[in-house]
This record gives sequence, structure tokens and C-alpha cells, in this order.
Amino acid sequence: MRILLIFIYVFSFGSNQTIIKNLHSKNDKFSFVVMGDNRDGDNVLKKIILKTNQDNSIKFLINNGDLVPDGYKSEYSNYLKIIKTSNKPIISVIGNHEIPWYDGESNYQKIFGKTDFSFSYGNSYFIILDSSDKKISKKQFAWLENQLKISQKFQNRFVITHVPLYDPRKGEYKKGHSFKNLKQAKKLNNLLDKYNVTMFFGSHIHSYFRGFWHKTPYIITGGAGAPLKKNGFYHYIKVIVNGNKVEYKVIKIKAKKPSFFEKYEKRIKDIF
Repeated sequence: MRILLIFIYVFSFGSNQTIIKNLHSKNDKFSFVVMGDNRDGDNVLKKIILKTNQDNSIKFLINNGDLVPDGYKSEYSNYLKIIKTSNKPIISVIGNHEIPWYDGESNYQKIFGKTDFSFSYGNSYFIILDSSDKKISKKQFAWLENQLKISQKFQNRFVITHVPLYDPRKGEYKKGHSFKNLKQAKKLNNLLDKYNVTMFFGSHIHSYFRGFWHKTPYIITGGAGAPLKKNGFYHYIKVIVNGNKVEYKVIKIKAKKPSFFEKYEKRIKDIF
């Protein structure tokens, strides 16, 4: 029954690629949402969807990875059931929790399709980069640079990937809960600087951070339901585009943290 639900969702709503084919607009004034790391917090994700459903200025949502705890089909069924309540398209990005040892990545791809993709909306270009393995390949790097070249035709360029380049909790340009290879992170940083990225969105760290990595502005948003880190809070980012002026609002969500028992009772049920 749970597997059937997955196929019903794909048939009825489509993969990320099907969703973005229907995202067309010439309007340079619009809003969208970026969030990440909902995997253990269904109650938070439901509240985010309820709140964004009431905001007509929001045209779509991007969920930046760690959609499910362990990548089991039953977990995806649960996630799909929740996001189906959204009255706006939700683009689901792959995170590290979507690629566990038993081939969870293929479960993601069967439902959502490609893990690297791009799309445009109004005056803005969106590049979704798969960093679920906490690194990218040479092929991905070349693809990203080509996409950044294409993005120069647009006023705004957004790069969205689950794992951040660096861990701001460790200090400036330091490795932590971030890219495995600091040399590769710096190479990517230089590429983003070169093509004047409007904003880099990362998740993975269950908190909120905003700053600059050299010339590139970044936001880390990991407050969509997973266990919070020190000083973290549940939230999502509302991005308001008005021509080449872009505003970023942190929208806090009030929700009770699941107890240890509630969290692991649900996970055991998902496994068995």
C-alpha cells in the first residue's frame, strides 16, 4: 500500500522536473520559500505548509534536503502525504539522509528524478546542486559552471545545495558539518564569486546562519523539523524578489520538540 502511494504521487504530481516545467512567469515580483532538514519533525513541516498555504505571494517552496530520516520507502510515503497538503509546488532536493547504505538514493530518484537540475522563474535562475555525499564530482563542477554561465542572462542567480561549503560554527572558512574537502569548498567558493551568485542556500546544520564567503552571500537554513543544534530554532526563509532587489525574511515556527520516545518509536515503525 505504501509503495502504491509513492507511484500515485508520481503519476498525479510529477517529479521535480515535471513541477518546474509548469513554473513559468514573466513577473519580476514574486516570493518563494527555502527550508531544509525536516526529516524528524513532521509537526514542524505541517506547520510550515499551513503557514505558506495562507501566503498568496509565495509561488513555490524549495525543501533543501534531508527530507526523510533513513531513505526507506515508507518514510517517503509519509513525506509525500504531508507535502500533498501544500497548495503550492514543493521542489525536493536530495540530502545526505536520502543516500543511506541500502541504496536510498535510488528511492529518491524514482520519485523526484534528477539530483542536479536548474530552472528559471521570472528574472531569476535557480541551480540545484547535489552535494548529498558532502562533495561534488568533476562532472558536476563542469555542469555547475555551465549553468552559472547561462544564469548571467538573469538578474538574480540562486544556488541551492544541501551541504554548506564551510561550517560557520568552527570559524571562518573552516571544515565541520560541511564539505569534506576544504580545497574543493574553496574552489567552489571561487566559482560562485566569479559568477556573482545572488545567494547560496545551504542546510545540513540544524540552525540558521547568514553571512558572506568572500564575495558570495550565504544562508544556512536547517530548521524545518530535524533536532535543533545549539541556538537553533524552527524556521523557513521567505525570499521576496522585486527586480534585482531581494529580501530574505526568517519566519519562525513555534512547535514542540518531539520526545526521544516519539522520535524513535516512529523510526522503528518506518523500518518494520
